[in-house]
Amino acid sequence: MALPLPYSPGAGAPDGDRCPGRPPAAAIPRSLRPWERSTPGPVEQPIFTTRAHVFQIDPNTKKNWMPASKQAVTVSYFYDVTRNSYRIISVDGAKVIINSTITPNMTFTKTSQKFGQWADSRANTVFGLGFSSEQQLTKFAEKFQEVKEAAKIAKDKTQEKIETSSDHSQASSVNGTDDEKASHTGPANTHLKSENDKLKIALTQSAANVKKWEIELQTLRESNARLTTALQESAASVEQWKRQFSICRDENDRLRNKIDELEEQCSEINREKEKNTQLKRRIEELEAELREKETELKDLRKQSEIIPQLMSECEYVSEKLEAAERDNQNLEDKVRSLKTDIEESKYRQRHLKVELKSFLEVLDGKIDDLHDFRRGLSKLGTDN
Repeated sequence: MALPLPYSPGAGAPDGDRCPGRPPAAAIPRSLRPWERSTPGPVEQPIFTTRAHVFQIDPNTKKNWMPASKQAVTVSYFYDVTRNSYRIISVDGAKVIINSTITPNMTFTKTSQKFGQWADSRANTVFGLGFSSEQQLTKFAEKFQEVKEAAKIAKDKTQEKIETSSDHSQASSVNGTDDEKASHTGPANTHLKSENDKLKIALTQSAANVKKWEIELQTLRESNARLTTALQESAASVEQWKRQFSICRDENDRLRNKIDELEEQCSEINREKEKNTQLKRRIEELEAELREKETELKDLRKQSEIIPQLMSECEYVSEKLEAAERDNQNLEDKVRSLKTDIEESKYRQRHLKVELKSFLEVLDGKIDDLHDFRRGLSKLGTDN
């Protein structure tokens, strides 16, 4: 269930939201005190039932709601057949939390989608009901309007009956007086006398009832005047609350601007913190590099101690290198001379090959000549 809205006279609350109190119980007959009946009597019949969370207005502040039930309870409309009246009754266990007689001047007001309220001047409080759905609230409000109209019709009929009864009693009283004057005329007037006595008793009761209704009407008028005063006070309170709301809204705007300034300052502080964090990391990196450089410097200092030895070794190596270069130069000279010899040898070999080739050609010619000579000799020997 949605939480009920806080009580606010300027938010559509009924005129009886700030009622000063119901009339004293001694001024109203006990038969007309419906709030003294805690539970429905045998002549009362339920006509509508629902479930809701019940609240009552704080009697001290007249602004805050106080829960009358810990959970949703049954809330019912009851119709009293004998008194022709309607009541809203709700019982939580053995405790009666709502006993409100509906009168034509009551108003049920919806203050939210699931919450409604009405004022009971006789009970000196404002009742609030929180429903689980908007449909339940709508049905309850419609039934409240129906019962209110029925109570108005019943009140009008009762007023008409009282006026008719009063007129009839006065007429009967006059007729009865005439009958008393003529009672000596005969025995039949004895019956008229008894009827006259009955009419006198009825007239006395009617007059008493009229007096009771006048007292109740005067009480209702006083309650209406107090309710009007309370409504005027509520209107003044609404104006004061509007001024306070305007002041609070201006203060809220000022605080929002201040919050925006503080948030911007916080953002600048956060940026400075980030810069400081980056600088710290850079300092740590530089310190690490410095330590590395110091370590390298120590290594270089250690190496500088062996530099003379290295220089002497370097001179020795340089001398050896110079000797090697000289040997290399000599070797290069020898290589060049060997290359020259090789070239000359290759030239001589080519020349020898040419000469050998020409010699072989001459030798081949000589061999061919010898072959020819042999064949001639062989031929001569054959011929001989």
